Amino acid sequence: MLTSDQMKSITLAAVLTLLLLFLFGVALPAQTWTQTVRGKIVDKQLKTPLMGALVAVTDLVPPKGTATDINGQFKLNEIPVGRHSFKINMIGYREILLNDVDVSSGKELVLNIELEEQINQTNEVVITAKDDKKKPLNSMSTVSARTFSVEETRRFAAAVNDPARAALAYAGVSTASDGNNFIVIRGNAPSGLLWRMEGIDIPNPNHFSIPGAAGGGISILSTQLLANSDFMTGAFASEYGNATSGVFDLRLRSGNNEKAEYTFQAGVLGVDFAAEGPLSKKHNGSYLINYRYSTLGLLSKAGVFGDDVGITTFQDLSYNVVLPTERFGTFAFFGFGGLSGETYRAKTDSLEWESEDDRYTSKFISNTLFNGASWTNQLGEKSLLKIVAGVSDVNIKYKSEYTQDDYSLRLENSEFNDTKRLTGSATLTTKLNAKNTIRSGIVFNQLGFSLYEGVYDPEVNQLVENLKQDGTTQTLQAYSQWQFRPTERLTINAGFHSLYLALNGNTSIEPRAAVRWELAPLHNISLGYGLHSQHLPLPAYFAQATLTDGSIVRPNTKLKFQKAHHLVLAYDHPFGENFRIKAETYYQWLSDLAVKNSMTDPFAVNNMIAGSYTDSLVNAGAGKNYGLELTLEKFFSGGSYMIASASLYESKYKALDGVWRNSRFNGKYNFTFTGGKEYTLSEKRKGRVIGVNAKLIWAGGFYDTPIDLEKSIALGGTYKDPAKSFQEKNSDYLRLDVGVSLKRNFKKCTTRVSLDIQNTTNRKNVFNRYFDPSSNTIKYNYQAPLIPVLNYRIEF
Repeated sequence: MLTSDQMKSITLAAVLTLLLLFLFGVALPAQTWTQTVRGKIVDKQLKTPLMGALVAVTDLVPPKGTATDINGQFKLNEIPVGRHSFKINMIGYREILLNDVDVSSGKELVLNIELEEQINQTNEVVITAKDDKKKPLNSMSTVSARTFSVEETRRFAAAVNDPARAALAYAGVSTASDGNNFIVIRGNAPSGLLWRMEGIDIPNPNHFSIPGAAGGGISILSTQLLANSDFMTGAFASEYGNATSGVFDLRLRSGNNEKAEYTFQAGVLGVDFAAEGPLSKKHNGSYLINYRYSTLGLLSKAGVFGDDVGITTFQDLSYNVVLPTERFGTFAFFGFGGLSGETYRAKTDSLEWESEDDRYTSKFISNTLFNGASWTNQLGEKSLLKIVAGVSDVNIKYKSEYTQDDYSLRLENSEFNDTKRLTGSATLTTKLNAKNTIRSGIVFNQLGFSLYEGVYDPEVNQLVENLKQDGTTQTLQAYSQWQFRPTERLTINAGFHSLYLALNGNTSIEPRAAVRWELAPLHNISLGYGLHSQHLPLPAYFAQATLTDGSIVRPNTKLKFQKAHHLVLAYDHPFGENFRIKAETYYQWLSDLAVKNSMTDPFAVNNMIAGSYTDSLVNAGAGKNYGLELTLEKFFSGGSYMIASASLYESKYKALDGVWRNSRFNGKYNFTFTGGKEYTLSEKRKGRVIGVNAKLIWAGGFYDTPIDLEKSIALGGTYKDPAKSFQEKNSDYLRLDVGVSLKRNFKKCTTRVSLDIQNTTNRKNVFNRYFDPSSNTIKYNYQAPLIPVLNYRIEF
């Protein structure tokens, strides 16, 4: 096996070689390469095609433009590669300006644009304000919401094409752990996050996920499939339910329905291949599919790693097939699947046992599958119906064994969690007129589960079952929301959401309301309120205990939903051509928190990153999160962009004893700077573009419970005094990520080589503390060290 120094040398040589090849490659004939730009223009609420909309490339001399046909489609041929500005307008609708849109030679640029109808119908075009650049795609989302683009997930330093990691650039969002993409939103537990795709709730779309988690090691989803999507951090619109902290509302792009196109990518994380194109020449449908296999998995199969090294592997596939029809609406079939696992082997020689970890053998498997189908159809001239169905299966297994002094293996932990879900949703949007839109829907889930957890108990010297249950249950959600726009300067959204869990008959009715008012040109103020609830992960309801007579009790089956009242006040001011400043202050009151049924142990579910809970719980806890967020943003223009955000906040909770404590995720402050610059080396044909990106995060450390060293020594394991829960604050978290890239446009393809370095300074950020019985000392677990991520990509 190669030594560490040899691996570093090879990696450095590879990086330098690739950069030299792309920087000083053979010069190509000077010529202007061009590409086709086409797309579709539709009404924002009803998605009906708009005929006669004008599309112009404004930075060309002379400007080049066209108008949409009866199907709302347009095409612009021979647009030079590089960044361009587009203007889209139509009488009766608000104009849209798209600046610095990247046109490359490898793939056609397809723009799908939604125009918002103006209130006062005149024969003039209304100019859209600059604040539309990050306005959420869902018009019902008023506060604490923004759209994010695929280009951002690729551009932000160390985001590694992951929406959750890219979200760390936004105010109010911090990382729970560098080793995964769990995110903390406004002091809430990561498990409060909801993932949606094409209008339907989906299982956690991340590799290496665990029960109750909303994140994992790396995203299963490929950015090849994602279109611009929405991200929300509070006071969600009425259609979002079973979530208390945030929402990722993902949209998928359609494949090219006129020509076949391909993408190949290889790097530290994996090797993947994407293909897209028309289903047939006679049909307007398209397909888009991406497959990826982890690089570590390939190296393992090649025998690079020895038998005594931990192996981490994953692979995934995602797809989207779109079938439009002339009379019966549009059908779509989409989905994703991910297989991931980690295997660690104990060291077989006791002389090599430096810590307790060296004596453990473990195997972890986390597999996720989701398949969905949707039908979207116009009902008359004023209504749009969308029906979506999905089926998913999440299978998680974990087993660990301890090597004893005589080299025999003792089973320490055995877990199994298999959750199957059948989901159906129907959404009806009715646009009564330009001022009034109503959207209503229902969501039904049929859940099947098989749950098991056994943990070794040294007192009885055997595995004790904390969880063992098979069964089914259902959830039902219903919502309705009304948008009223009395003037161009005032928008009001109001509605409700309801959630029902058949397992114990728990029901929640949740009012939602928000208003946005343009006080003066380019000065906007918004106010939003919402009650949000979420049921616990299914294992929590079936935690069991065995009584002295041998009978089994399950104390948690009647647990209620955890609830959160969100109140948000926001001010938004775009200025100049491409700048915006935004301020938001919020207050969240958490009620019915699930806490341990104990006056001496203040355990609360809202302090967990993820995982199952096998304690006896009651809904007697409460919490509060409040803070102020500031964002200064420069949208990408002139080759540069910048997001500077500052968050000051408090996150408190109380358990059964009634004492207010810091929550685990009460970092108190979080500052981020994300920015970058592009340099065009070949101005005439826009052939070579160097990108330099950076992200700096400075955040207050999370809270932990101090370790009682004397009791830990006596017990031979880590002991934390519950009476001192979350009284010890970790040191500040500081991380600098940098990235460089080189993009080259050739005649028929585009290549991009990039190097991102996470934690460039190799700072040791504390994750937690633990007691090491081999040395009888307290040691630290640190977050991720310096990690270089090299990647090569070609589109053709």
